[in-house]
Amino acid sequence: MKAMPEFALSPGAPAASGRRRAIVMENLGKRFLAGKGEYTALRGVDLDILDGEFVCIVGPSGCGKTTLLRILAGLDTHTDGKLAVRPAPPGRPLTSVVFQEHSIFPWLSVYDNVAYGVRSSGMPKAEMTRRIDYYLDKVGLRPFAHAYPHQLSGGMKQRVSIARAFANDPGILLMDEPFSALDEQNRAVMQEELLRIWEETRKTVVFITHSVDEAVLLADRIVVLGGRPGGVRATLASPFPRPRSYAALRADRAYVDLASRVAAHIQESFLQTRSEQTGDGHG
Repeated sequence: MKAMPEFALSPGAPAASGRRRAIVMENLGKRFLAGKGEYTALRGVDLDILDGEFVCIVGPSGCGKTTLLRILAGLDTHTDGKLAVRPAPPGRPLTSVVFQEHSIFPWLSVYDNVAYGVRSSGMPKAEMTRRIDYYLDKVGLRPFAHAYPHQLSGGMKQRVSIARAFANDPGILLMDEPFSALDEQNRAVMQEELLRIWEETRKTVVFITHSVDEAVLLADRIVVLGGRPGGVRATLASPFPRPRSYAALRADRAYVDLASRVAAHIQESFLQTRSEQTGDGHG
């Protein structure tokens, strides 16, 4: 199948739910040159992501999760299949990305880091100031607006990254294991803060994680990637109403059931991949 240009126009057709589709992937694949041959990282990815949907992508290491996110971010290109992304409204970026490690500028203050993308949008200064202050409040960094990154903890730096991403008001927010480097306490705080902001903005979010618990807490849908090359092994809808918290979820027996199903899909994918690599899976 002929590959489409990155970020080709989406037809905007509604999905079965009646909601518009923000991202459409059809038979998406990615091949890399490797020595004299090729390495296939992704193959046959078919996935629709709806406007305003929070999708978590999980899977064993090496299954192509980050490669897929980089393609969605425009940092890499697919080599096979089709990708369509609905354009953002005028004056707004198509995507913003929050990486595993913070990507803030060490020579800029917290305020100027958050304002970095907004300034290029041509927004009136008063409106820009209100927006920056709003998101600094949301992540608890308003008192540190004039501090510099070297004065912040790791968790605070990642809060700056998240505030900047939301302040840019992208059509789609892409997050690549943004809390994995944090300790358990900070990770729980950041997850709750992210959910609070998302409840207000209802951004389309694609969130990569290794944590099944994190995926169950955050997602409307959980997509399990697996295999080498990576592909969609399972898609599981969350039954839990919003707003959510770990305390409420852990009191619900359905939480254990969903987490167990996700973990089982990941384990099955891992074992199948290992079997194929060792030749045990060939009769």
